Amino acid sequence: MQGDWDHIIVGAGSSGCVLAARLAQAGRRVLLLEAGGDDRRLFVQMPLGYGKLFMDPAVNWNYAAQPDPGLLGNRDHWPRGRLLGGSSSINAMVWIRGHPGDYDDWATAGATGWGWSDVLPAFRALEDNQAGADEWRGAGGPLHVAACRDGLHPLTRAFLTAAGQAGLAQNADFNGATMAGVGTYQQTVAGGRRNSTARAFLRPALRRHRGLKVVTGAMVTRVLIRDGRAVGVDYCRAGQTDQAVAGEVILSGGAINTPQLLMLSGIGPGAHLHAMGLPVLVDNPNVGAHLSDHQGINYTWRATIPSLNDLLRPWWGKLRVGIEWLALRRGVLARSINHAGGFFRTDPGRDRPNMQLYFQAFSTLLPRAGERPVLTPDPFSGFSIGLSNCRPLSRGRIELASADPFSHPAITANAFSRTEDVAEMLAAVKMLRHIAAQPAMRPLIAEELRPGPDVQDDDALIHDVRARSGTVYHPCCTARMGGDPARSVLDAALHVRGVQGLRVCDASAFPSLPGGNINAAAILMGWRGADMVLGRA
Repeated sequence: MQGDWDHIIVGAGSSGCVLAARLAQAGRRVLLLEAGGDDRRLFVQMPLGYGKLFMDPAVNWNYAAQPDPGLLGNRDHWPRGRLLGGSSSINAMVWIRGHPGDYDDWATAGATGWGWSDVLPAFRALEDNQAGADEWRGAGGPLHVAACRDGLHPLTRAFLTAAGQAGLAQNADFNGATMAGVGTYQQTVAGGRRNSTARAFLRPALRRHRGLKVVTGAMVTRVLIRDGRAVGVDYCRAGQTDQAVAGEVILSGGAINTPQLLMLSGIGPGAHLHAMGLPVLVDNPNVGAHLSDHQGINYTWRATIPSLNDLLRPWWGKLRVGIEWLALRRGVLARSINHAGGFFRTDPGRDRPNMQLYFQAFSTLLPRAGERPVLTPDPFSGFSIGLSNCRPLSRGRIELASADPFSHPAITANAFSRTEDVAEMLAAVKMLRHIAAQPAMRPLIAEELRPGPDVQDDDALIHDVRARSGTVYHPCCTARMGGDPARSVLDAALHVRGVQGLRVCDASAFPSLPGGNINAAAILMGWRGADMVLGRA
């Protein structure tokens, strides 16, 4: 039995590291339990090394969704970080807060204190933005955000020009006054290294605060609930079982692990728990429900000029960029491959952008088995323009596949189960071709490789969307907060309804899916969640 703690936090990911650091800074005694291991690995620290982590079981939960009718029966791969920093240690590092209206939607749903006017000061406080402080950005905070405006490939510059010719405005800051338009992406990179929450928040806190303890390799199997109150957790480490007790338990395992642990602890849909042979302490059908995620697809072209394929494919190119990064912490390995992109509306009548663009000056039609081929692109010059939907209406679910806590849960994504989602994707992929047809891009294209020139009519385009789309790794909302107890798991202060002393602080708590990459919102959850715990909000 561990000694008593003020707080036990389950999961040292994007939210958990931030939450632990801020609670420890406030003088709280915090035990942070992480099922995975250390983040001090070469391909974790190397920004472009995330391709090597895509299926690495040493750092990745390697989830697989159920076969999905909306994806023509495909079973999608769902990577999630299983190490210090969580998915912030294996993601593509793009820093997008989301549209201000997304957070106002949270407040409208009953998440009081999470509207845009509430969260903007928190974003500014946690940031150290390379572009400098202004009305929107912050400087001097613990998380350095790189501007990434230099060293653009000629194909990337051509994409930005072509997007402008296609009618999209140039935007120097998607996290500023407006979200719409195209430009370069800010990234969580510092000094040419990945700037995960483990690096930016947890390690400084461990150096400064003796009241913070981190235990890795600790798989939490159950929240201990006595007389309606969470008093601690059971966990396994190195084949041994143990317990830890605390005044409060906070789950920060993410959109998959958190609802799984709630259900294993008797909190969830009663009939489902009963079928799994588990006790029902709190019957709440919202646990695991409302699963929301962005779906994305790439269009790919063969280029008439060299792309990053020509640098990253041959051994001598890998050697060159490797030496450059190891010696100087710069070059193509020192940032994500998504150098540029943006946001647009498929219908001008929408109040905010509903599609996100990604430009990659490389192509990966011929992947290496078992690896996301960021470091092994095609043996020809090629590039891709990708997109993902910002606010799909389709909803999935996380359920237990077994009462065994070491078994992966069942992930039902239900991608494109709403006709509205299919219709907006159809309009969006037509924009990709529209951009590629502009004068700035046309001379740089030898041929369209995917989906190919034979795919033209609407039915064929929709079939291609279903056949080749997949998650862009932004699951959330599976233990969401809100004002209506009949439609939520948490109140606005992140308390689990029906149990005292238990909160959730991670992306599962989002009331709805923000537009764009969600790591910034998950970090915000840890920052703002600490204020809730400390009574400052």
